[in-house]
Amino acid sequence: MSLLSRISSRWPASWPLQPLPPSDWARQRPTYAGADPKLISAALERAQARPSGNWFVLASSRQVRADRPFGTRVGGTELVAWRDTTGTVRVGPGACPHLGAPMALAAVDCGELVCRWHGLRLGTRSGPGWVPFPAHDDGVLVWVRLDELGGEDPTDAPVVPARPAGRTLDAVTTLTGVCEPEDIVANRLDPWHGAWFHPYSFQRLDVVSAPQVTDVGEIEEADDRFLVTVTFKVGPRVGVPVQAEFVCPEPRTVVMRIVDGEGVGSVVETHATPRGPGRDGRPRTSVVEAVVAGSDRPGFAIASRLAPAIRPAMAAAATKLWRDDLDYAERRYEMRTRTG
Repeated sequence: MSLLSRISSRWPASWPLQPLPPSDWARQRPTYAGADPKLISAALERAQARPSGNWFVLASSRQVRADRPFGTRVGGTELVAWRDTTGTVRVGPGACPHLGAPMALAAVDCGELVCRWHGLRLGTRSGPGWVPFPAHDDGVLVWVRLDELGGEDPTDAPVVPARPAGRTLDAVTTLTGVCEPEDIVANRLDPWHGAWFHPYSFQRLDVVSAPQVTDVGEIEEADDRFLVTVTFKVGPRVGVPVQAEFVCPEPRTVVMRIVDGEGVGSVVETHATPRGPGRDGRPRTSVVEAVVAGSDRPGFAIASRLAPAIRPAMAAAATKLWRDDLDYAERRYEMRTRTG
């Protein structure tokens, strides 16, 4: 018996970290049979039919500050976000209504924006050419409601996924690709690609159950889920085995939630935000991915206090995954829109 085998045979099953056997990437069990394109398309169509209330993820909560404005675009609409004197997030048009100056370069004074071109002061009050948008800060992400872009019946608040209770640690990463939101969501509704496309992060991935190919509206979100067992690799020969579900609470969000194993209740939220066309006329979509981890282990309290030092590593791991997955999403968009 090898040394690794002897160690593995004596390793306590209750420990969150478990030893991993050597893995030959090319000798994995193929998963193409389970990844039925019709199944993925049906799950995507049902997700797109769920209401969003016209809410779109704008940025992470930490990006929107009280000392300077944050500028971005959603659906081609130029926006600016900031915090007022109470810390409340505000979102307004990104261009000054006077001569179109970029309000992302404005100054923040007493909770209002002051245009640097001519000193026009803008805040929560509407006026000619300036109508603030409804905004929501859930503590991890900032959302904006754009009724013209969404085209649905508006709601007072976005559909924020359930997150772990108690002490948590979160990190947010954003990447943008040439695709549409549905291409991002479709990627996440294909858990079968995980161990093949991301062998540096996942091993022993098995899809335990998946939704059936059914018509839109026949399955509620709670039942319309993919259930997987997977080991998250944290080193060459060690990983954390968990059981996780993938669900879509609204059309532009996919949530991976740990339902058994270390960190039960922890989530990875993948939000797809349309940014509008690029200079080449093709659509741009941002992946805004929020990792919200929770644990009742005593050591987690220490980790949460070290959040500023840990967040960059969490964001780097998500960025590495999505650099690969954006290739997947962009390829899907290219094939879906190819003519001739």
